[in-house]
This record gives sequence, structure tokens and C-alpha cells, in this order.
Amino acid sequence: MSKKITIAIDGFSSTGKSTLAKQLAKQLGYIYVDTGAMYRAVALYAMKNGCISLHHFDKEKLINSLPLIQLEFVFNAALGFAEMYLNGTNVEEEIRTIEVSNFVSKVAEVSEVRAKLVEQQQEMGKNKGIVMDGRDIGTVVFPDAALKIFMTAGAETRAQRRFDELQQKGDSVTYEEVLKNVEERDYIDTHREDSPLVMANDAIEIDNSYLNRQEQFDVVLELVNEVLKTA
Repeated sequence: MSKKITIAIDGFSSTGKSTLAKQLAKQLGYIYVDTGAMYRAVALYAMKNGCISLHHFDKEKLINSLPLIQLEFVFNAALGFAEMYLNGTNVEEEIRTIEVSNFVSKVAEVSEVRAKLVEQQQEMGKNKGIVMDGRDIGTVVFPDAALKIFMTAGAETRAQRRFDELQQKGDSVTYEEVLKNVEERDYIDTHREDSPLVMANDAIEIDNSYLNRQEQFDVVLELVNEVLKTA
């Protein structure tokens, strides 16, 4: 059996990291971990338990609540991927809303939150054979990953994709709202003190502004196969 590797996919919000990671994991028979879902679940908990709202953020309350937050990925055979569970409840749909998107980067800035989740992520990937996507996978979680991808695209392009996705789900949002959210998240993600979004020195950048999903997958799968030849 060929050697398994760790694949780290980082990049800006709404660049299709999760879609690519799921495709790769399915193709390779690897475990897929959506770290964004983990941060979104913590943000959802914070919203529901009075830790964060439009006008206030009680970081201490959230930090003190971390032992009460249990996160788990449960594989859904019908869908072909694992869904996010928060304290035993499936929150996969809830965490994808624009409301959660508005708070997730602020929650992800909290060092104690990052420490808790990074520890869990490293445990998940200790046996390799994993595709993980997020903001700091190649720089913090798996700095020794055999393949690091950094995905980017123009803010307007990403906002349009996210807007179309939300519209299809029936969410009532405007393109302007989504663009504002994308730009705000970019700023917070790249300017936070703890583990800011930066491209690892040995990462391969992929601008998918003009690539469709299949084209993007083909490009990255070729990179994976090259790495596996020498693994």
C-alpha cells in the first residue's frame, strides 16, 4: 500500500477550499476535516449562549465555556462526508448561515479557542492520510505537511459564489452583504495576532478566479500525484 501523506489546504474565505478538500479525500480514500466548520460551531455556541452579538463580545465568557463545547464529525453515508455536531446536535446547516459567517472570524481570533481546536486537529491527523482545510493548516497545524495548497481569488468573485450558494439554500441576503462579510473576514483573518492567514513558504498558490471545480481539482490532483511518487 502506498504511503499516506498530509494535505493542507489554506486560503481566503469562499475560495472553495472545502469542495476541493472533499474531492481529494474521496479520490484518495483519505479522511477530510473541515476546520472552518469547527470554528463556525464555536461561533454558533457563542451566539446561542450570549457570548457574542452585533454590539458585544464577552471573550472571557466564551473562554470559560470552552470545556462545555464538544465538537465531533459524524460521517453521513448518504452525503458521502462528515457533518459537524455540536454537543451531540447536528449543526451542519446552522453553521453555514451569513449570521455565523459574521462572527466566525472574531471568535477565531481568540487564542484559547485556537489552542483548543488546533490540539484536536493535530490529534485527528497524527496518522496522516488526511486532507484538512482552513486558515493555518500549513503554517500552524501541520507545518510538516507533504503538500500545502494556498487558495485565493478576487473578493468580488468569492462574494458572488457565496451569494449564489446562499440564494440556492433560500437564505435572504444581498450581494452587498456577502461582499462586506468577505472583505471583513479577509481583514480579520490576515491581521489577527494569533496565527494570521498567511501563505506558508513552501505552499503552492492557486488562484481559482477563472477555474471551475473540475479544472481546479485536476490541477491539484496532479500535484498530489507528484508528491506521492516521492513519498
